[in-house]
Amino acid sequence: MKTAHLTPDQLDAQVSHLHDTAVWQEIITGWEHTAPEPVVPQGSRSWPGAKSEPAAWRDLLSVPVEQLIDESVRALPTSPPHERRLPGRLGAILPERLHSWRRIGQPDVRPSTHLGYARQILVEWGWQNTPYRLRNARGARCICGALLTAHRLGYGSLGTVDRAGAWLITELRSQGWTDLIGPWNRHPDRTAADALSLLDATIRRAARAGN
Repeated sequence: MKTAHLTPDQLDAQVSHLHDTAVWQEIITGWEHTAPEPVVPQGSRSWPGAKSEPAAWRDLLSVPVEQLIDESVRALPTSPPHERRLPGRLGAILPERLHSWRRIGQPDVRPSTHLGYARQILVEWGWQNTPYRLRNARGARCICGALLTAHRLGYGSLGTVDRAGAWLITELRSQGWTDLIGPWNRHPDRTAADALSLLDATIRRAARAGN
């Protein structure tokens, strides 16, 4: 499988471009409208006073459908899959190219799954915010570095990495951040807990969209 030879900042610029495309904007603004409204079959029993319109079921809800979906997703565990363990601490400091063999024969994964493995990398190997560095001397990664490392370890194709990064930018935009992922990661007040919280929120957002 082809592997990425990108720096975190190159990946950041690449996913920002994807986020700004019309196709991506259509994905993130219209996903909740793609499912057809339920229709009560003619002649079937329905609730008392039900309207004939397909969307009448919504009138029985006390909260918006989007809120119900979000609450249901929040109740689900956000821990990444555990089919394959990460390499140990030595693996964290090895050159990235030495992990490429792990990609052989590995299937692609969804962006939300890829983000889960990136989160696992930050938890087990550490998070860092040194400017313009994939990792520090201890092997800790920035957020973009964790995405690239997850790819190297066999979790997701290059296209998956791009989509995962675009979901991160989508989540950042929803939180009011207008710059790229790198500047957010490098902000002086940023913490590892902030980085994990961002990944958790992005995983939920991507999963809700079926990604």
